[in-house]
Amino acid sequence: MKWETVIGIETHAQLSTRSKIFSGASTAFGAAPNTQACAVDIALPGVLPVLNRGAVERAIRFGLAVGGNVNRRSVFARKNYFYPDLPKGYQISQYEIPIVAGGAIAVQVDGTEKSVRLTRAHLEEDAGKSLHEDFHGASGIDLNRAGTPLLEIVSEPDMRSAQEAVAYAKALHALVRWIDICDGNMQEGSFRCDANVSVRPQGSATLGTRCEIKNLNSFRFLERAIEYEVRRQIGILEDGGAIVQETRLYDPDRDETRSLRIKEDAHDYRYFPDPDLLPLAVSEQWVNEVKAALPELPQAKRERFIAEFGVTPYDATLLTANREIADYFATAARDAPGAVVKLCANWITGPISAKLNEGGLDFDPANVRVSAQQLRRLVERIVDRTLNNNTAKQLFEHMWHTLEISVHETVAVSDAIDALIEKHGLKQISDRGEIERIVDQVIAANPQQAADYRGGKEKAFNSLVGQVMKATRGKANPQQVNEVLKRKLSSQGA
Repeated sequence: MKWETVIGIETHAQLSTRSKIFSGASTAFGAAPNTQACAVDIALPGVLPVLNRGAVERAIRFGLAVGGNVNRRSVFARKNYFYPDLPKGYQISQYEIPIVAGGAIAVQVDGTEKSVRLTRAHLEEDAGKSLHEDFHGASGIDLNRAGTPLLEIVSEPDMRSAQEAVAYAKALHALVRWIDICDGNMQEGSFRCDANVSVRPQGSATLGTRCEIKNLNSFRFLERAIEYEVRRQIGILEDGGAIVQETRLYDPDRDETRSLRIKEDAHDYRYFPDPDLLPLAVSEQWVNEVKAALPELPQAKRERFIAEFGVTPYDATLLTANREIADYFATAARDAPGAVVKLCANWITGPISAKLNEGGLDFDPANVRVSAQQLRRLVERIVDRTLNNNTAKQLFEHMWHTLEISVHETVAVSDAIDALIEKHGLKQISDRGEIERIVDQVIAANPQQAADYRGGKEKAFNSLVGQVMKATRGKANPQQVNEVLKRKLSSQGA
């Protein structure tokens, strides 16, 4: 039997407010346990929650960015369950009427664009954290996270593979950072995903029994967890068994999912409107103010880059992977001719991204050691043939390790780059007489390879080109080398 995978994702994005959703306690990461938990967070008798306006504004921002409906009236509810790190015995969340309904996220998978529908996005508070590693035979409770503002974003079950799920998670991660509602730090728990996974016979319209894999905090773990879970469920069904609806965790060391608890349904939580919080009313004026302050969104920027700069749809997608890359490219390419624009795009998605990946760094202005203006000057020196590809790479290495990211007021970018070219002797050799002299020397020193090329062996020509480039320390103009070498080999063989 052929099986179809069905995936929906629930994402918890920690909102970037400085204080918690219902109290004034700090949300800063890394404080000593229980030093950022106030009377409201730990549910002392008589305390009352006060809603954080900044958290609501960020939720509105998200709803507008995904094309969802921002409900002008939404309701906070109590979600009742017991965990040691949940002091109140319930979580304040939203259920029947969330702040955002609907919307969609566009994702790219293997060059094909797909739209993943969103069911809802609702505001809620985070729970505390149980600590097990540092205690023998006991657990500790850290309530610093209790009350941290979250936006839970729930997708429809529209994804059909682990790759689609990862593409969706990455697109959502980029968006919440782009509109500045969440820092997206997965290591600190600011962005974490729960994957609801089921399988069904291909062609069936009935959903299978789902299992929820909790708290996946890396894209790699998300992909591996889903792939394992799909194999597990198919194996059970093909052996004649049945899938149990449950919550599972992913163990990256064993690369497997394991049962955590039987999965509850919504009615098990006994939701009811929180009597301490009035319904949330969002005015039309407030929505319009938030809309006016939104930055240009990724899809619009992609389309503008294609129209304004002439980049390919593929390059435009890479260059809008996050807001920092897009801003960097726009600065480098502004008012530039087409050849410079194309090379700027290639260098951003190529050497610069490779450098950051080597260090495990994100594309962030603090991490990119070559400014957009400096990259533009390097590319201009390739286009005007001061540099060839080889010497440009050498210059880039010098720039990465020696130039300041900021432009000195007393030294123009062009002067700084040109000084490096001069200092390291990287200027391309384009003097035809000099190139002909070196080509003659190489042919004379390699008579067998010259004869092989004349005999039809193309690899021999590439070897001779390499010898010329080596003799010039990579500085010869490659086009001239090819032209001169072919002419001389042909004339000598005639």
